Amino acid sequence: MKRPAAGIVGIEGDGDAAHGRHQDGISHGTCELGAVYRHHLESVAVEMHRMRHHRAIHHFDRYTLAIGDHQRSYVGPVFAVHGPRIRRHGAGKDHAVLYVGRTRRQRGERFETAFAEAAGARHAIGVGNGTDALLLILRALGIGPGDEVITTPLSAAYTALAILMAGARPVFADVDPRRLTIDPDRIDQAIGPRTRAILPVDYAGHPADLAAIVEIARRHGLRMIEDACHALGAEYDGRRVGSIADMTVFSFHPVKHITTGEGGMVTTNDPKLAETLRRFRNHGISSDARQRQSAGQWHYEMLLLGFNYRLPDIGCALGIEQLSKLDANLVRRREIAEIFTSAFREVPGVIPPAVRAEANPAWHLYPIRLDLAKLTADRAQIFRALRAENIGVNVHYIPVHLHPYYRERFGYKGGEFPVAESAYERLISLPMFHAMSDQDVKDVIAAVTKVVSSYWQ
Repeated sequence: MKRPAAGIVGIEGDGDAAHGRHQDGISHGTCELGAVYRHHLESVAVEMHRMRHHRAIHHFDRYTLAIGDHQRSYVGPVFAVHGPRIRRHGAGKDHAVLYVGRTRRQRGERFETAFAEAAGARHAIGVGNGTDALLLILRALGIGPGDEVITTPLSAAYTALAILMAGARPVFADVDPRRLTIDPDRIDQAIGPRTRAILPVDYAGHPADLAAIVEIARRHGLRMIEDACHALGAEYDGRRVGSIADMTVFSFHPVKHITTGEGGMVTTNDPKLAETLRRFRNHGISSDARQRQSAGQWHYEMLLLGFNYRLPDIGCALGIEQLSKLDANLVRRREIAEIFTSAFREVPGVIPPAVRAEANPAWHLYPIRLDLAKLTADRAQIFRALRAENIGVNVHYIPVHLHPYYRERFGYKGGEFPVAESAYERLISLPMFHAMSDQDVKDVIAAVTKVVSSYWQ
């Protein structure tokens, strides 16, 4: 067997999907001792088990750990990450051989380059997760105590959490009643002397009114940070999300369009901001180990109070493979959304999501709203009935300001953001993922129609 180049943890196997030439599969941190590295690999295997349904991951019952000229075999399981060009060899169908060398972040750079191209941006900076990405951006912009950032109340809790973790205060602006993204008119009303940035969220994968928000930000001298964790591949006015705001945040959590297990990315067209973010994610140090090795020097300096927020190479290797499937993923999600919308327009009591003319959503979620005036049940009853029909519905989201922490710290009582609060009382998210079969889609439509029609007035 030919060994991968130094700096790579390669995986070779003869699983059902393995074929063609060798493809180095994963790479991550340096380790001198096989026992310690085996412990690391076992931790990785736990994460891989969570993601075993992804096609980029293959299961082996045994594996051989090879460090230099030393090899030792272990009973698995190990979940191996690889691409479509893995060379067959005699190790056996359920046996993987892993070669360990020093990490050199080759896959990280490849993933960032490919992602920037996919998002239409000049720079992409990989980080540990989407929340890390938001916090790094705020730190890079110098936003902290005494500052305010305007955002939406209808989002996952992490968006405002990052603002708080930076020491700033989230200021909420209500949402557009049709599309449930932040309302530009409400943003204008919320701007004050302490406002430093606007942070719209692309709710459910539908881009916010980006042109209007960009104009407001420029008029007031504010930064625009786009939370596109739902919206990888979405388009606004013919441009990919990731190329429009000053900085855009993406998430690679397992439920997102692509996954690295956990991970996140920031895109920007500003080279100075990109360099600052790279330093912040690397303890504030002026260079990384690979740069110093390439330059043949050892000297480095800590320039900023940074973090260890790097995206591991093992995640980047998975991300490269996942990114190649993004376009097909988007096509299928859009097909499903079109079928759902066409069907639910004919069901009284169901309001399908509205799409602005200049947007092409990525459809991370498909949230319907119930027209409760036409029904004899509330959202909770319909939610339970759909679960009884074996439909995995959910609700996105409890408005952030209604969580106990915000009520206690900031004194919110409810009623401050009536559009978001009203939407929350009527929202139900239907199953939406690219692997849904045509029959799955029909089953969801049939169940929603059956349940809702049974409560018509």
